[in-house]
Amino acid sequence: MAEKKMTDEKLDEIIEELEIDEKEAEEKSEKKKAKKGCDGALKKELEETKKALEDAQKALEDSNNKYLTMLAEYDNFRKRSAAEKERTYTDAKSDALMQILPVIDNLERAATYGGGNAENVAKGLEMTLRSFGEVMERLGVKEIESLGKTFDPELHNAVFHVDDESYGEQEIVEVLQKGYTIGDKVLRYAMVKVAN
Repeated sequence: MAEKKMTDEKLDEIIEELEIDEKEAEEKSEKKKAKKGCDGALKKELEETKKALEDAQKALEDSNNKYLTMLAEYDNFRKRSAAEKERTYTDAKSDALMQILPVIDNLERAATYGGGNAENVAKGLEMTLRSFGEVMERLGVKEIESLGKTFDPELHNAVFHVDDESYGEQEIVEVLQKGYTIGDKVLRYAMVKVAN
């Protein structure tokens, strides 16, 4: 019976060890499962993060390409605009000079005219001035009317003042140099003498 008791005790010990080993095995198994579940969740989260990063990098690259394209288009536009502005300026200057060339031709003819009387030369100069006035009119240049008008600092430059009761207040009594406008812009202010 002592042997049986010993065997029962041994058996109980073995069973207890087996139960402990079984519990440890279950705990290890649960830990592995938890670790696998955790690893799976981490792997899934890592994959999602990688995908989000790739999407963000692609979006950044697309934005960068759009920015570079827009920058290149703006630079081309700026260069084209500058070239067009220069061409327009040159064309306008050429057109104006083409209008003036006939007047210069007339003045050269008058200068080479050696023989004749002063009356014919004066008549030629008068015709040249008239043709020059026509050219100015075609170019949109107008003379500022001054004589007898009221002084306007936006159009006139007063260089003399005279006290004379026969003229009105701020009336222009003499034009020393004609002024001209083109549209609303003053090309040259009229130099005038103003009364009172």
